[in-house]
Order: sequence, then C-alpha cells, then structure tokens
Amino acid sequence: MIPKDAIITVAGTVGIGKSTFTRALAERLSFQTSFEKVDGNPYLESFYSDFKRWSFHLQIYFLAERFKEQKRMQESGGGFVQDRSIYEDTEIFAKMLMEEGNMTQVDYETYTSLFDAMVMTPYFPTPDVLIFLDADFDQIIERIQERGREMEQETPIDYWKTLYERYQNWIKSFTLCPVVHININEYDVMQDIGTLDPIIEKIEEAISKKRNI
Repeated sequence: MIPKDAIITVAGTVGIGKSTFTRALAERLSFQTSFEKVDGNPYLESFYSDFKRWSFHLQIYFLAERFKEQKRMQESGGGFVQDRSIYEDTEIFAKMLMEEGNMTQVDYETYTSLFDAMVMTPYFPTPDVLIFLDADFDQIIERIQERGREMEQETPIDYWKTLYERYQNWIKSFTLCPVVHININEYDVMQDIGTLDPIIEKIEEAISKKRNI
C-alpha cells in the first residue's frame, strides 16, 4: 500500500499528458493534486514570443512558484501527486535556454545559484518517487497539436524535438529519488482508470525500497 504521506511527482516533456495522468492517479489513490501554474503566469505568453527577452524572468517565476508549492505539500503532511518536478526547470529548461543563446551566462549562473540555495540542500525533501511518462516524439507532437494552445502551435517543431531529446538524456542520469518509467501506451485513464493499477504496484514497490518498508 502506498503511504498516505507520500509525494509522487510526474515528469515528462511538454504534451506528454502529465496533467491528465496526475488527476487520474490522484483520484485512484485519494491523494491531492499539485499543478504548475500556467494560467495567470505573467511571463509565459511573452516568453513564447521572445525567448531571449523573457527566459530569465520565466525561470525565476517557475522556481519561486514550485518552491512554494513543495513547501506547501510538505507542511500539509504529504499525500500529493505533483505535475512536474522542480528539477526539470534547471536541468532541462534553463540549461537549454542558456546553451541555445536565449539566456545569458550571467543570468544562468544567477538562476542556478538561487536553485542550489533553495533546493539542493539536505533540508529540501525529494519526492518519494518520480514517474517519467514517455512516448515516441510523433505522438507528443500530435498531442500538442490536438490541445491547440496558440503559443505552442506557433513554436517551431525543432524546439519540441530538442526538448524531447533533453528529457531523454536527463532521466538517464536522474538519481535524486526512485524513478518509475511509464510509456503512455500502457494505460488509458479516459476509458478505464483501472489501467493504472499495474502502475500503482510499481510505485508502491519503488517507495517501499526508498523507505525500506
């Protein structure tokens, strides 16, 4: 049985279906949900129109919001399924922006210094398990097109391809907590939420090993 105070984080590239999976898993476990704040983000739309101008602002905003949310989950006693981890921001998005010339080296160093001070300490708890949702790149592009967000539709496909590849490389070296790899073809929560049950068994096993239950 999954502990009632567990924090389960769902990771994966844009368009993979993290939000849908998060809601369904939380419902199945009777857990609360934690979502990244897209609506009301004062920088997101500006960022998609001018990466260089707004990248640092966007990443600092996300860092602050995710840190506050992580703190809230811990102070609430756990029992959450979280949509996207705080680690993806620095190890994928900020790094990609800097390496592609859309964030200055100075801004990147300032950002990573803040990240290390806030997150990479013994006092900042890691998730009990990270679920990595995966799929073929073509499937992800189909999903992005289907959900029809204008700022995503206008983003060059090369950006999504680079992001996808960076996620694939990142997860291979992620060791801060146990990882459960799930292909999106392994479940269908829209038709049968019971398809999550084998995944829940994998989550339970991973958490048990971490906590030595």
